Amino acid sequence: MMQGLLCYDTGMGHHHGGHHGHHHSDTGSQGATSGLGSAFLLNVAFTLLEFWGGWWTHSTAILSDAIHDLGDSFALALTWYFEKLSHKGRTARFTYGYRRLSVLAALISSGILLGGSLWVLLEAIPRLWNPEAVKAEGMIVFALVGILANGLAFWRLHGGLGPAERAARLHLLEDVMGWVAVLVGSVVIAFTGWHWLDPVLSIGITAYILWNVFLNIKSFGAILLQGVPDSIPQEALMRTLREVEGVEDLHDVHIWTLDSQNHVMSLHVLLAQAHMSAEALQDLKSRLKALIHDCGIQHVTLELEYPGEVCAGCESIPLG
Repeated sequence: MMQGLLCYDTGMGHHHGGHHGHHHSDTGSQGATSGLGSAFLLNVAFTLLEFWGGWWTHSTAILSDAIHDLGDSFALALTWYFEKLSHKGRTARFTYGYRRLSVLAALISSGILLGGSLWVLLEAIPRLWNPEAVKAEGMIVFALVGILANGLAFWRLHGGLGPAERAARLHLLEDVMGWVAVLVGSVVIAFTGWHWLDPVLSIGITAYILWNVFLNIKSFGAILLQGVPDSIPQEALMRTLREVEGVEDLHDVHIWTLDSQNHVMSLHVLLAQAHMSAEALQDLKSRLKALIHDCGIQHVTLELEYPGEVCAGCESIPLG
């Protein structure tokens, strides 16, 4: 029974059962798209207001947050659309469905954030030596509205269990914290007249955005190259599968992810003995797939090979 506990110890938290996580509630899906839609509309409306506010207050800090919110709005829009599109399921041409569109959306969103952030830096850095007077009172008002608007959008996604909602909630929470920083900075400017603090805040917010863009692009690159997801304990899983009674060895193993949430695995299993009944083979496949599903891998293709069978085109992939 210890084999079945393998991936519970990794913090994956996947439920083991007959359906292995394939079933999704229609009500939950509708709630996801509704929450994402509301969050998008709130975010895009406030983003437009932010651009005007940045121009009115002469604040690069507000402009940098507007760029951040523009990227988030675009990401929310695409996530909302792709969440609805993904419900269509797979087709004869797109046999894995449309899940990987979320990676495309994230890459486009990252490109927007990258370009916008570089523009903000070009505006903010010269102001370190020649700070421009900003309307601190106006910044305070916009910061309070920003906390309220992003907090409301965050609340609209509260309780959502889907990966798209969790990612969107994280972005919105980051926005709330960014506006808290702007609020504190604008209050200091109002009392001290330290206008140089505005470009410092802008550069700080932009540096944080660029760091997250770098991490995201690195993650997307691993997905596009079909790397093994970090959440999958590959070596431990291989050891556990090899210990299953009836298994001699494994080879031609491939593990990848469609969108960082939906994982796929294919492998060849060399049987320990040549003569096994149909019932024994079916039982072996069921036990192997149960262990694999427990590790959060939703789609498994498993080929059984008999001793002495030549595997044409098979690859032996080193682990680690």
